[in-house]
Amino acid sequence: MTQKTLVLGSTSPFRKELLKRFNLDFSVDSPNIDETPLENETAEAYVKRLSLEKAQAVAQKHPNALIIASDQCSVLKGKIQGKPKNHENAVTQLTESSGQRVSFFTGLCVYDTTDNSYQLDLIPFHVDFRILSDNEIQSYLIAEQPYFCAGSFKSEGLGVTLFKRLQGDDPTALIGLPLIRLSEMLRNKGVSLP
Repeated sequence: MTQKTLVLGSTSPFRKELLKRFNLDFSVDSPNIDETPLENETAEAYVKRLSLEKAQAVAQKHPNALIIASDQCSVLKGKIQGKPKNHENAVTQLTESSGQRVSFFTGLCVYDTTDNSYQLDLIPFHVDFRILSDNEIQSYLIAEQPYFCAGSFKSEGLGVTLFKRLQGDDPTALIGLPLIRLSEMLRNKGVSLP
C-alpha cells in the first residue's frame, strides 16, 4: 500500500459513494475552479482540462498525496449540455434528449503531488433515450430532482427507466467516476486493490 494519502478532488456525493467501493481511506476537498468552457473547446478536451485543473487546484493543499479528480459533460447533437440547475432547464434537457443518443464524456485524473506527475484519460459512455412523454419527464423530475446531474438524470436511481440502451465500457463512468480506469491508475501508483 502506498504511503501517500488519497484525496478526492470533488464535493460530489455520487463520486464519493463510488470511491467508497474501493474500501480505501480518503479525504475530500473542493477544487473551486472556473468551469466555463473555452471558446471552440470540444467536450472531450473540456472534461480532460477540467479534471487536470481540479487535481492541480487540490494538489496545492495536499503534499505527499494522490489526488483523484474527474469532470463530466453530456453532448446532444454536438452541443455540450451543462447541469440543468433547475426544474425548467431539466425539462428542456430531457425533452431534447427524448428518442436521441446522448454521449457522456468523463475526464479522469490521478495527480501525484510528490513529483507533479499525473495520469489523465477520457472515458466515453452513450445513452439512447426512449421517447419520453411530457408526463414521464415531469414525474421523473419530481421524483428524483436531478438538477445538478449532467443530462438531468441519475442513472443509479430511477433515471435508468428513461433509457432504451446503454453503451460503454464502464457503467460507473455514467455516474461520474470511472472505477475501472481509476483502479488501473491507482495500481500504477502502488495502491493495493483486490
